Amino acid sequence: MKKLFTLLTLIITIITLTGCSSNDDTKIEVIATQLPHAEILEFARPLLEEKGYTLKITTTSDYYFPNPAIAAKDADANYFQHIPFLDLYNENNPDFQLVVAARVHIEPIGLYANAYDSLAEIPNGAEVLLSNSISDHGRALKLLESAGLITLKDDVDITASDFDISEAIETNPKNLEFRTDVAPDFMISAYQSEEADLYIINSNYVLEGGLDPLTDSIYIEEAENNPYVNVVAVREDRLEDPKIIALVEVLESEAVKAFILETYGGAVIPS
Repeated sequence: MKKLFTLLTLIITIITLTGCSSNDDTKIEVIATQLPHAEILEFARPLLEEKGYTLKITTTSDYYFPNPAIAAKDADANYFQHIPFLDLYNENNPDFQLVVAARVHIEPIGLYANAYDSLAEIPNGAEVLLSNSISDHGRALKLLESAGLITLKDDVDITASDFDISEAIETNPKNLEFRTDVAPDFMISAYQSEEADLYIINSNYVLEGGLDPLTDSIYIEEAENNPYVNVVAVREDRLEDPKIIALVEVLESEAVKAFILETYGGAVIPS
């Protein structure tokens, strides 16, 4: 049923976008996930109007549709992903490359548990649920290492597009077991259904689930020197388009940074 819902959502979004790429020099069309991306764009809307542009936001919960849509010129830009996710897309789609136009914010991932309130309570053999997004697997293991639960091999590149969990771990003293069979947008549902012992979930999905990453996680990622910056992606030939330049100027502005800090209180951090 969940897969059917996702498919229907994707079909509806595609139908909505088909033919909607506009030659209007004053309209900027952006595909975004709801939280915090679309909220940040809503704040940016009047700032763009001051520059003479109208912003159209198409929201989606699907992670694998927005990049092909931009490559196909169905919209001007997307705003939903971090850099390793974009790198993986580009590696798999050499003829339809996208580039980073703006670096906007970081969503710290967190470690969540239904039955435990601290790292010390985690039992031997606990099952850890990660999403099926390979671009997040190295990040998730780095979180567990910083929490003192595992160690990684010295030569591991956590941002590698072919990251392999079984090859990356050096020590696993609690004999944690790993599952990676849930789509990112269903991780919060798995947590609420108590499908595992531990869950590593991106903050945007935690916010969408009505939870607070800072208070509901038992351990959260540091933002300093974090390579997982959420970005605006475009076709390379659009980088000098006045519309994209205006969008970048607004999203990287001090006003937007202040909005992120005030709205999310550290659960989302401006880059």
